[in-house]
Amino acid sequence: MSALNIEKGSSKHSAYNLRPTFSDVQETHTLAVLVDNEPGVLARVIGLFSGRGYNIESLTVAEVDHTGHLSRITIVTTGTPQVIEQIKAQLGRIVPVHEVHDLTAEGRAVERELALFKVAGQGDKRVEALRLADIFRANVVDSTLESFVFQITGTSEKVDAFADLMRPLGLIEMARTGVAALSRGAE
Repeated sequence: MSALNIEKGSSKHSAYNLRPTFSDVQETHTLAVLVDNEPGVLARVIGLFSGRGYNIESLTVAEVDHTGHLSRITIVTTGTPQVIEQIKAQLGRIVPVHEVHDLTAEGRAVERELALFKVAGQGDKRVEALRLADIFRANVVDSTLESFVFQITGTSEKVDAFADLMRPLGLIEMARTGVAALSRGAE
């Protein structure tokens, strides 16, 4: 009996198992996209995501080279490894896109977010809000007798944690910039 016949009951040698296995694990990636700073470019990039049902968790855009008319779009998105690769490939095919960098895959990156929190409260809640703001290194950027506006910078997780603690103390409103990120090192 041949080795193939011995293993007949096993699916180890089946031709059906030769196809690659793809991960269903969702991963969060931060993409940095350098584009021409011209009307309609952001709409085209965002259209790629909405047209294919990809989610954007955070989006920031700003001009980074005034003389070269270039803007940097930082996108935080979630998907399987195959979806992330597909997003990068499709972004790279859009004409006004110059570079696409997956900061998550390329190594360590510095990611920060800025947020403003309006917290209303009196008495002990007001004192507790100030105490927590000090612990989180949040700055008071506006103050009235009824409320504070705190400014905090840090990772998205730090901003989320601060929001969770401010809710029971009278969080009224918040504004977040989204993630800004750069790769670490000389390049």
